[in-house]
Amino acid sequence: MAWQSGSVDARRARTPGQHGGVSPPSLPPVPYHESALRPSWSALPAAVRDAVAARLGAPVVTARVAGAGFTRGFAAVLATAEGGRAFVKAAPSAEQPHLADWYAREAAILDRLPADLPAPRPRWTLHEAGWFVLCTDAVDGHTPRLPWVPAELDAALAGYAEVAAALADPPAELTALGLPHLADLARSDILWWEEVAAGREPPPALPAPAGGRLPELVALESRLPLYAAGATGLIHGDLRVDNVLIGADGRAWFCDWTWLCHGPAWFDLAGLLLTAYASGLDADRLFAAHPATADAPPDALDATLAALAGYYLTGAAAAPVTASPHLPAHQRWSGEQALDWLARRQGWA
Repeated sequence: MAWQSGSVDARRARTPGQHGGVSPPSLPPVPYHESALRPSWSALPAAVRDAVAARLGAPVVTARVAGAGFTRGFAAVLATAEGGRAFVKAAPSAEQPHLADWYAREAAILDRLPADLPAPRPRWTLHEAGWFVLCTDAVDGHTPRLPWVPAELDAALAGYAEVAAALADPPAELTALGLPHLADLARSDILWWEEVAAGREPPPALPAPAGGRLPELVALESRLPLYAAGATGLIHGDLRVDNVLIGADGRAWFCDWTWLCHGPAWFDLAGLLLTAYASGLDADRLFAAHPATADAPPDALDATLAALAGYYLTGAAAAPVTASPHLPAHQRWSGEQALDWLARRQGWA
C-alpha cells in the first residue's frame, strides 16, 4: 500500500526524539490503582472462604482488595490471625469461565517461571464450590504513580531488562506449555485498522493529527506480525503500568502473567512506555536506550504503536460487561496516547 507521508527510508532515518519535543503530562481518566471493581472477601461463598483459610493455616482477619486491574474477579492481600500474608485471586468457573481459565493459566506459568525473576511466587491452587482459587506470595508494594516518578520508572525499566534477558532463552518447562506466538495473536486479536478500512469494524473517532491516516495505520500495523514472526524468546504480553508493583525496597515487580507468549521484548517495552509518553517524558529515548530494543527493526515502535492504537480504540467501543466499568475510558485514553505518540514520530500535522 502506498505511503502518504514521506518515504520508508526517511522514516527509518529519523532518530528517536525528533518529533518536536514532548507533551505536557496527560493523566488517565481514573487512576490505575482505582480502576478495578471487585467483590469483597465477605461476598465469596463461605465454603470458598473456609477452604482458603484452611490452606493458609489460620482464619483470615483482614482482606485488602486490589484496586488496580480491569476484571471483576476477586483479588486481595489476605492477612491471617497468625500473621501470615498471601495474595489470592478467585473466580467462579460457571459465571466467569474465561476468568477462571486465565487464573489457571497464570498459575501454570508462574510455577514455571525462573525462580529469581521479580514475579510473585505461586503457593497453591484449589477448586471449591465451583470457584477456582490461585494463591501467591504477597508483594508489599504499590502501583506506580502517574505521572511517573523517575526512580519508579527507572526501577520498572531495569526490572524488565532483567525479565527480558531471562526469557530470551526460556526454560523448557515454560515452552512445553504450548504458549502462543505474538505474530499469531496480532493477526487474530490485535490488528484492527485493516478491519476498519474494510468496513468490518466501526471506525473510531480519530484525533486531528491522525485524521485521514487510515492507509498509513493499516500499513504500519501490518508490520507487527512480520517483525514478531520467528521470535523464540518469551514476553509478558500485557505489560502495562497496572501490572507493575513498586516494592518497599524500590524494586519493580511484574504481575498478571496470563498472556505470556513468544515475541520480541520491544513489544512489551512499547506497551509499558505508553504511560511514560503520557507523563511528558521522552519515551522515544527511553525505548531506544533499553537493551530490549537492541535487535528491533527501525520502525518496530511505530508498528507497535499503530497496532496498540487500533486495538485500544476499537476495543473501547466493545468492552465486555464482565469487565470493570472503567475499562472503556482507559482503553480510549491508551489508544489516544499511542496514536498521539505515533503521530509525533511520523510528523503528521
